[in-house]
Amino acid sequence: MDALVDVLLDIFTQPSVIVALIALVGLAVQGKSFSDVLKGTIRTLVGFLVLAAGAGVVVDALDPFGVMFQHAFNVQGTVPNNEAIIAQVLLDYGSAAALIFFFGMIVNIVLAATTRFKYVYLSGHVAFYIAGMFAVILGVAGFEPWAVVLWGSLAQGIYMVVSPALVQPFMRRVTGSDDVALGHTGGLGIALGGLVALLTRGKGGSKSTEDLNFPKGLSFLRDTTVIVALSMAVIYIIVGFFAGASFIENELSGGQNFTVYLFLRAATFSAGVFIILAGVRVVLAEIVPAFKGVSEKLVKNAKPALDVPIVFTFAPNAVLVGFLASFVGGIVGMLGMVALGTTIVVPGVVAHFMTGAAAGVIGNAAGGRRGAVIGAFVNGLAITFLPLFLLPVLGEIGFSNATFSDSDYGVFGLLLGGLSLAGGQVAIIVGIVVAIVALYVISFAMRKRAVATVPTAQS
Repeated sequence: MDALVDVLLDIFTQPSVIVALIALVGLAVQGKSFSDVLKGTIRTLVGFLVLAAGAGVVVDALDPFGVMFQHAFNVQGTVPNNEAIIAQVLLDYGSAAALIFFFGMIVNIVLAATTRFKYVYLSGHVAFYIAGMFAVILGVAGFEPWAVVLWGSLAQGIYMVVSPALVQPFMRRVTGSDDVALGHTGGLGIALGGLVALLTRGKGGSKSTEDLNFPKGLSFLRDTTVIVALSMAVIYIIVGFFAGASFIENELSGGQNFTVYLFLRAATFSAGVFIILAGVRVVLAEIVPAFKGVSEKLVKNAKPALDVPIVFTFAPNAVLVGFLASFVGGIVGMLGMVALGTTIVVPGVVAHFMTGAAAGVIGNAAGGRRGAVIGAFVNGLAITFLPLFLLPVLGEIGFSNATFSDSDYGVFGLLLGGLSLAGGQVAIIVGIVVAIVALYVISFAMRKRAVATVPTAQS
């Protein structure tokens, strides 16, 4: 049994494998030739690996920035980092997390097939992380191991259709279609940013971040790769100045001149963004047509919920604007915690890039440049304060020096943990059952409304 779980975990925590399998099945059920099925499957797999490689390059470029930031401004506290916290979670809750993840995917497909929430969550890595969080909260609540898996799987399945559904109205604005959804644990913060962008856009609206007019002498700034590299170089050098040349050369660069090192880190960051955009283009070209085959056979009108880089190609300038605005929101939130005397949540640079960039793209679609800035800033505040509020419901895990970083962990973790604090195991069970019933009630109402609005044929 353990060997089987390990194999399933190896397969289904790899988003590239999941999406490649979806492409394989989708193309096959459409009756495509062996050549087309093979080509589409491999291109999807490689496209996702390219995307993941780009994300890895970005993370590697951002890691020293976080170290410099903490040293420069003498900030210590809890760091929101999913990889760090999940490593601690797996020590005590690894088996439960794996089983919740696997059975949660099955619940996701069942709910997508039987309700109007037609989202199939394909971001396997973050889905596994949130399964780990559910395992911790249910374990702290005192559930038996089998009950942790049962109720955790149901909570996971609910999450996997609800989170994309809340972001989808804004995704339609970004993509101009209803074919692709966003599947990421930052979904609620991104949706909140989109809502704020709508509310603050003003009567005349705001120009898009993609319509920035540069003087002819600055036409090179129209190139996304160039502007990202230059902007990040300025940011790295400012923070590096406060951190000090000796610290950088002794602790980070291995003796390389600190100015050269910082410029190369900025260029590496830009290279990572370039790679991500290339991977996204390949994946979108392959997975959407293939997914239609899956939806026709398994889940009618299903939408693939994909990771945040899927939106980056729609507004590359907004990616940088969103990252910077979200990070500023994180700094403001951190200063607020210093003033209040609470545990300090240090801005997680990777989280602010991934979710802040997506909030910038969605905010731009909803409210132009102003929406990109304000929406991403609000996301930055959300992913700073929500991890702070989540700490008490994580038991001993909450006292570690890392925590979950994105908004969905905070919202769904607080809902589940709040039920536990309010009424123990019974409250959690009732809450999950009520949530499932609510999905079907809402679906029935949506279906009834859709039928009522269909025009009748004239005789």
